[in-house]
Amino acid sequence: MKISNIQKIKRMPSKFIFVFSLLVFLSPSISFADGGGNFKAKCSSCHQPHKNGTGPKLFQARQKWSTGGAKEGSIYQWVNNWQTAAANDPYAAGVSKWSATAMNAFPELSKVQIDEILDWVDAQPDPATAGPANGAPVVDVDPASSEEGGNTWLWIILSTMFIIIILSVGGVRRQLKISTGESTPNDNLTYTEEFKAWAWKYRLPVGLGTLVIFLSLIVTLFQGLGRINVVENYQPSQPIAFPHDKHAGVNGIDCKYCHNSVTKSKSAGIPTVNVCMNCHKQINGEGKPYAAEVKKIYSAAGYDPTGSGKYTGNTKPILWNKVHVLPDHVYFNHSQHVVVGGIDCKQCHGDMTKMSEAVKVQPVEELNKIEGNIKLSKPTLTMGWCIECHGAKEVSLGDGKNGYYDEIHRRLRDNDKSLYKKYLKDGKVTVSELGGWECAKCHY
Repeated sequence: MKISNIQKIKRMPSKFIFVFSLLVFLSPSISFADGGGNFKAKCSSCHQPHKNGTGPKLFQARQKWSTGGAKEGSIYQWVNNWQTAAANDPYAAGVSKWSATAMNAFPELSKVQIDEILDWVDAQPDPATAGPANGAPVVDVDPASSEEGGNTWLWIILSTMFIIIILSVGGVRRQLKISTGESTPNDNLTYTEEFKAWAWKYRLPVGLGTLVIFLSLIVTLFQGLGRINVVENYQPSQPIAFPHDKHAGVNGIDCKYCHNSVTKSKSAGIPTVNVCMNCHKQINGEGKPYAAEVKKIYSAAGYDPTGSGKYTGNTKPILWNKVHVLPDHVYFNHSQHVVVGGIDCKQCHGDMTKMSEAVKVQPVEELNKIEGNIKLSKPTLTMGWCIECHGAKEVSLGDGKNGYYDEIHRRLRDNDKSLYKKYLKDGKVTVSELGGWECAKCHY
């Protein structure tokens, strides 16, 4: 009697249901492990579950915020961007004063992921109250130093063992059928032989299914490649909270007053402390939410506001974190766009008069909502975004307001009238028609 070495489970739906149920049962544990992994990757450098560090301990943080009077959902907003939370919730504003070190922003974390992190934190035992084993001293172990993914690997091993047991039981059952003479011809086939027979029998749906899976993998691969270096919503933490809506909105300060090199330089420039002191030497923010931020400006400038105020000479540089970072092989000149092109700052940076926070890389969907902006579709700061804008942006010719375009207009009109008429066929001349799509315009 021939008995195959490899047997396949057939017509045993109950076992497949069991495997599926097992995976469903394991999914909370996998999510739990993900919470620990995210904590170690994003939080553990500053926070511990039961011990204050650079940041406060996180054990039962949700309960503390709730009993402390925080607004509903404020803790999630705090993790995504603490400055926004501090501006919207007095409790969060109080938490922001816990440490002089600003917290990083994590806009990529969803509410579910934040809950997973806090669930994992709340499940960690407190070494100080657990008691020493066999008289050994209690050691506070940094969670970041523990092996990441230990629980995940344990569940994977257990799952594999259960599946092997199920397959083995199925094989024994099948061999018992063979030994009792109740088997069918297919019971003597190996996995490979039976799969080939099944695939050939249902070759049309199998072929179509294989094609669909193959095309799906190709599409997924190229979509993933297309998201490389796409940094929309990127917003690093800053050493000083800067409410743009107060400066540019309420007080009507022009962007060019602070970013004063934008009209004559490649870079827009970051305002020096002296520019800040032009106003804040008189405006100390006393009794207002941003009083602590003004004190940071005084510290950077080496200014003592007591009495009539004086400069001590003990300055401290402000280390701002760069937000818009282009690859080294990309050339972008602010003065060309602002002066020559007449581009408003809000086209690329959004409406800063309504932002209660430092700048971030605005998603193209948000930029398209702003009145007067050219409506684009490609992700912000990508090559497609720039090309699309150059293809849609109309330039003014021959109006005497811009010598650069006036000269191009004169050359087109006098030297190549046919090309000039072609450009004007749609009633406008775009940047792309004047060389804005040439590779050397932007790439070295």
